[in-house]
Amino acid sequence: MKLGEIIREKRKALSLTQEQLADYLGVSAPAVHKWEKGTTYPDITTLPALARVLRTDLNTLLSFQEELTDEEIARFLEELDRMISQESYDAAFQRAMDQIHQYPTCEKLIYTAIFYLDGARFLHGFPNPDAYTDRLIPFYESMSHSQTPEIRDAALAMCIAYHRNRKDFTRAEELINTIPSTRIDKEEQLATLYTQQEKWEDAQRLWERRILQSATELQTALIHLMEIAEKEGRPQDAQFCADTYQQVSSLLHVTQWIPYTAKFQLASLRQDRAACLSALRHILPVLKEPRTPQTCPLYRHMGDGDLAALAQSLYDRITDDLEHSEEFAFFRGSPEYEQLRPLLREEG
Repeated sequence: MKLGEIIREKRKALSLTQEQLADYLGVSAPAVHKWEKGTTYPDITTLPALARVLRTDLNTLLSFQEELTDEEIARFLEELDRMISQESYDAAFQRAMDQIHQYPTCEKLIYTAIFYLDGARFLHGFPNPDAYTDRLIPFYESMSHSQTPEIRDAALAMCIAYHRNRKDFTRAEELINTIPSTRIDKEEQLATLYTQQEKWEDAQRLWERRILQSATELQTALIHLMEIAEKEGRPQDAQFCADTYQQVSSLLHVTQWIPYTAKFQLASLRQDRAACLSALRHILPVLKEPRTPQTCPLYRHMGDGDLAALAQSLYDRITDDLEHSEEFAFFRGSPEYEQLRPLLREEG
């Protein structure tokens, strides 16, 4: 809350008029009005008296707060999300920078806001997502020295990816070698402990998260193997990896559209119009269907977050790419694409 808002709120709580507050402080009523509007600020010598009249302290008056609560951070992310939807990514980015400058030592705010902004620039179809990379990386570099393991490790992974994508392989390897090696799996140890204590719900949450994490790791490995096989001229191996990706994803009951993404990616690499169409016919309709992971016994305790909004953003991104991205230029104008267009209109 800004200084003017605090003055107005405290004044009204004490049932004081602007004129009465001005009289107490020996200033004019228009001066108080300007303070509350935020066009001017009280003189520094006036602040102690102002705090006493308003029956507060200077820390409260000046809104001094080193950390934001989890609830405040969650509300701030909702605000950023609304700004992206209603205004622009640029506006949300600047709002986040302003908030970080207000709370430069609030590591959880910085971590949450930067990772959100990083993902949102792709998820919302920002036309030039790489434009902000150099502004995000310094935050990751700073967080890679965090004393909080989760923040440090996530930031370090982003720094490694950044240097790898820039083909600065030496620096990427240097960073990889700073990752501490450990054979102790904290999550597994906790899940086993909770099971022995008969804390069934706590144990299930951890094991369910492990299944979902393992599914993601398998999918990532299979996608990479598929791409390598295709680039090395081993089309049968690439197809085998794509088929296995679909089987694993279906077996582990991940979100319905995910099993077909490897085949869609492989078809795009090959510029295979018919295969692209086949994959999209599976992906696009289910993006419009509600997803509740708790209905699956593997994920009874997993929250669904805002899966509907995520699915809609992905749908919009795919359809926009099909219409405008250079990657799908081979597809547009073809009979296969014309077959897809009624589906796009129906689902949109």
